[in-house]
Amino acid sequence: MTLVAELETYVDNVFTEEWSRRQGQKVPETADIALKNSAVELDATVLYADLAGSTAMVRAKHDYVAAEIYKAYLYCAAKLIRNSGGIITAYDGDRVMGVFIGDSKNSNAAVCGLNINHAASQIVLARYKKKWPKTDFQLKQRVGVDTSKLFVARTGIRGNNDLVWVGNAANNAAKMAALDPAYPTYISASVYSRLNEVSKFSKKDQSNMWTDLGTAALGYQIYGSTWWRAA
Repeated sequence: MTLVAELETYVDNVFTEEWSRRQGQKVPETADIALKNSAVELDATVLYADLAGSTAMVRAKHDYVAAEIYKAYLYCAAKLIRNSGGIITAYDGDRVMGVFIGDSKNSNAAVCGLNINHAASQIVLARYKKKWPKTDFQLKQRVGVDTSKLFVARTGIRGNNDLVWVGNAANNAAKMAALDPAYPTYISASVYSRLNEVSKFSKKDQSNMWTDLGTAALGYQIYGSTWWRAA
């Protein structure tokens, strides 16, 4: 069989084969789902953490300095996602994706965003400036969080494949993580409406940590926060 014929056969099978789907009780790993038309459905909250201005940073700094910033930021974000009960599902350049499930998934993910803001500004940037005290570098990053049903399938070829996360939460979280870093943490209205008091109000004076930003940015209601919280 030629390569073209193999590709045609595969695509025909994808478009004609019935999907096998099951409700997930945990965030799946790649090996949990077959490469055929098989999927896991989840009620989940997705968090994307993304560095802002990384292209300009790479152009302006030595390669090893940019790599150090990447490593420091992504390590902190990933550890905080895991510490908050999330599962790390993907790295993509300068960003990381985490998935949260369970009754407290929205509050956990929202607070994780505030934790990442603390780590970025008070740990990563603070130590960078300690090493280079004359720098004018400002580390800017954004976290986006949304919740929805997800349809999780396995894509790729044998020996080189991964999961694809289909659903509004994955798309919206990624879009929020590309907004203006003036707000380091963004959540959707769906997440905000499910927050518990601990994740909505400050510990110090019970101020609401989330600002209603309306629908202008993305066409649906979002909230932003400039607050940080140590893990």
